[in-house]
Amino acid sequence: MIVDHGLRPSAAAEARQVGEWLRARRIAHRILTWDGPKPATGIQEAARDARYALLGAWCRAQRVLHLLLAHHLDDQAETVALRAARHSGADGLAGMAAVRELEGLRLLRPLLSVPKARLRATLTAMGQPWLEDPSNLAPSFARSRLRLGAGLDSEHLATQAAAHAKERAARDEQSAAWLVRHARIDPAGFVMLAPVALAAAPLEIGRRVLQQILISIGGNRYPPRQARLARLLEQIGGGLMSGRTLAGCRILPWRDALLICREPRAIVEVTPLLSGAPVLWDNRFRIEIAGDVPALEVRALARTGARRLDAAFASAPARCLPGPVRPGLPSVWRAEELVAVPHLGLLQPRLAGAGLAARFEPASPIAGAPFHTDRTAALTTLLRRGDCLC
Repeated sequence: MIVDHGLRPSAAAEARQVGEWLRARRIAHRILTWDGPKPATGIQEAARDARYALLGAWCRAQRVLHLLLAHHLDDQAETVALRAARHSGADGLAGMAAVRELEGLRLLRPLLSVPKARLRATLTAMGQPWLEDPSNLAPSFARSRLRLGAGLDSEHLATQAAAHAKERAARDEQSAAWLVRHARIDPAGFVMLAPVALAAAPLEIGRRVLQQILISIGGNRYPPRQARLARLLEQIGGGLMSGRTLAGCRILPWRDALLICREPRAIVEVTPLLSGAPVLWDNRFRIEIAGDVPALEVRALARTGARRLDAAFASAPARCLPGPVRPGLPSVWRAEELVAVPHLGLLQPRLAGAGLAARFEPASPIAGAPFHTDRTAALTTLLRRGDCLC
């Protein structure tokens, strides 16, 4: 896969050149283009997000589960150095993972242990030219300034990352085991925890568990501030008597459990729903519909929809869910008419044969593959008998 970001006049020609090299070696390829206006600031971050979005969308459309990326040892060293300069915690110093779980997709990085010099030497030995992106050495970018500086001890930094990764993988496994024993993850996109068990968990495990739940349930890309997370953990340990909000989530006592659900006021997304075109709504729910259907859109049920449930579905008993969960549920509307609330089992008869489905598939899973930078240890666990790893 080749991504043309359209950021330089020569980008399209370079993409075509790479395509010609691949075609000469009988390697199938596709060129994906980032169209539309480009931001004036934060361009590297925006380009990275656009690249992953394009690659991820293509993989999901083609039912490709594994997307291999070419990050190498020097990239890993730069990542660790940048995070160390920002005083990242132990998790950040583990660098990039060899396996990363996304919604419906796994990112694999099989070259993290291979130095850039070795890759260049391999291409030279093959007689294969390559292209250099001049922006990789533009001094306006922090990563480029690292490359232009006195140089990094890439082997040492990568070794440090591997050590932190091993510790992080162990914590990931412990956190996943804790979730299995003490948490219930509901398909309607909320979590029930045993508060006593959370208060009794080792501090690091409790922090990690709560952080990942908030990321997933809140549809977030990044964790909440650690000071606020620590304060919430302390309040839960002291016996939470009333609700709290953090990272787009509500955290409140519910009967004998701790309920964590989406905060309805934090949901602003209204997404068109077209036949045969699945959407990821609120970064949490994969929603799709088939057949000949009218123009529809997905919104949070909110108070407006909750007040209309009895009138819209007078003869259909709704699934019993905790009251605080309902306003944050995905609901389907035709203009101002409520036509479906899938997680309550409510559907207007006109959509009965449309195959409406709404699955809780958060962009950041609550528990995914354990973190690791050792591609052999991490990737071979994904293989089935008879598979091979190239």
